[in-house]
Amino acid sequence: QVQLVESGGGLVQAGGSLRLSCAASGRTFSSYGMGWFRRAPGKEREFVAAISRDGGTTHYADSVKGRFTISRDNAKNTVYLQMNSLKPEDTAVYYCAAARYGLNVFDYWGQGTQVTVSS
Repeated sequence: QVQLVESGGGLVQAGGSLRLSCAASGRTFSSYGMGWFRRAPGKEREFVAAISRDGGTTHYADSVKGRFTISRDNAKNTVYLQMNSLKPEDTAVYYCAAARYGLNVFDYWGQGTQVTVSS
């Protein structure tokens, strides 16, 4: 099992940047695929980005392609989400998740961090 703790959220103006971090417990971080999801007010949770165990494969939602970058540092048990050119519609609670197998089903979730983008 792995425990996930997100940080780095906050309030930013449109066009600005934030970097989210997700620290994982345990010694097997490199065996998990990792992902970021978000839930905006009144909406369902949606996929944002995912990265394979070794960082060699990444996937993005169309809405964030070219603006967000997911990365990981297995030595630090941490996955990141660099968010640039933020828009008000990016406002949401952002969740980190870990997948035991592949990148389609995520088994463990963090508590989330709030990102608010003002216009």
